[in-house]
Amino acid sequence: MSRVNLLQSPQAPAASQALLGQIQQAFGATPNMFKAVANSPGALQSMWAAFGALSKGSLGATLGEQLAVAIANRNHCEYCLSAHTALGQKAGASAQQMAAAQIGQSADPRTAAALRFALKVVSERGQITDGDVASLHEVGFGDEQVVEILAHVALNLFTNYVNVALNVPIDFPKVALQHGDSAH
Repeated sequence: MSRVNLLQSPQAPAASQALLGQIQQAFGATPNMFKAVANSPGALQSMWAAFGALSKGSLGATLGEQLAVAIANRNHCEYCLSAHTALGQKAGASAQQMAAAQIGQSADPRTAAALRFALKVVSERGQITDGDVASLHEVGFGDEQVVEILAHVALNLFTNYVNVALNVPIDFPKVALQHGDSAH
């Protein structure tokens, strides 16, 4: 049971209603996470704008979804893990690629480096080293992508914490948390 009301557009604050309409149109339904966040028009605007901005970023949809599942698994957020596994497959990743990303792994060296970096940022609360950034540069990421990976981390921490703290019911095909990522 969610710890806050899950608001449909008619019950939501007026400032949330237009955004809920955009979300409904984008997904074909309004995911429970957005119904929970709709209690705060400012939080909903912030979250939806971040998703929109990062969807136009230079990392691409597949890597963004792989980062999301790795961070969700690390934070024990089954809601985000389930949602982003589905979205990752919709973006073209295989089930195997998403399962590997969930535990911070990838056969692709660039993806693997991005996942390692993101998980270290989460685990170390941002206390990374020059070498951590250099490892991204070595596989071809520029400063734009380094900053964008950090933006994905921040957005996913926001969504993970909303769903875990508020106990938002999962409304995507459920994916089980995995243990076994090396950075734990």
